[in-house]
Amino acid sequence: MSRIGVLGAGSWGTTLADLLARNGHEVCLWAYEPEVAESVNARRENPVYLAGCRLAEGLSATSSAAHAVRGADLVLCATPSHAVRAVLSGVAAAVPAGVICVSATKGLEPGSLKTASAVIGEVWPETRVVVLSGPSFALEVFQGQPTAVCAASRDEAAAGETQRQFSNARFRVYGSRDPIGVELGGALKNVIAIAAGILEGLGLGHNPRAALITRGLAEITRLGVAMGADPMTFAGLAGMGDLVLTATGQLSRNRTLGVALAKGQTLAEYSAAHRTVAEGVGTAQAAVALGERYGVELPICHQVSRILFEGKPPAEAVKDLMERALKMEQWR
Repeated sequence: MSRIGVLGAGSWGTTLADLLARNGHEVCLWAYEPEVAESVNARRENPVYLAGCRLAEGLSATSSAAHAVRGADLVLCATPSHAVRAVLSGVAAAVPAGVICVSATKGLEPGSLKTASAVIGEVWPETRVVVLSGPSFALEVFQGQPTAVCAASRDEAAAGETQRQFSNARFRVYGSRDPIGVELGGALKNVIAIAAGILEGLGLGHNPRAALITRGLAEITRLGVAMGADPMTFAGLAGMGDLVLTATGQLSRNRTLGVALAKGQTLAEYSAAHRTVAEGVGTAQAAVALGERYGVELPICHQVSRILFEGKPPAEAVKDLMERALKMEQWR
């Protein structure tokens, strides 16, 4: 049995904490909201982010991030991408040297455009960083539906240990040596999922959705390869697998946001009515900036960013994508 600290009590962090506790580990979950920590301890439920789901008896919660990670054998980071640096910096003194830190954050840091694992490496330089990503709605994982994800690290021993800690009969973890590819796939698919929701909200059908997913994967792959990723990663769980799930599944927050945008809601109006984070919002801006930095064309991400932040009509964005200059399907 290992002692595991989990930073972030959103739906994904809570679900993974529950999974680890059911795997027999001693798990302490840090919640930003004190009322969430109190409810987990007193009533075995996270009423804000995973309502109606009774959590494992072996799971404890705290409103002190330092308490959650102190003495841990493994730390799971499941905070929103914009908060990773601040949260981890605040507890750096409590983190044991050499501990494995698993990043389950799917997004890029605003401003720096760095992946969560890169931020972790800067803030906690003595940790062994692993990226966990793949097609996995939190509710279905909690329900025990068969799920497969990927644990990626340059440190193969750390990736292997992560596989062993997280895997069970309903949650299968594959290993990977390509953390940048796995992490970019998990982040950028959220932007394409917003676009998929926009198509649905406009009343469009299966042809446009298939085209969007395919060309969206091409964008993700182009940028990933430019940043040093293995192109084959994007044909796997953290690439095509996660993209298909998030672009088509009813539980996708990013897809739901896209539907609302297509039906006339602004980003500000949608955000005011929803407490949970749609990571694709910030990632859309970051993707456009990364494309410019690496000289990679990302037309779908660019149009999604314009819809989100410039108020471009969704139907006009679809028209502009379809009327771009004709070209070869492959980029090299």
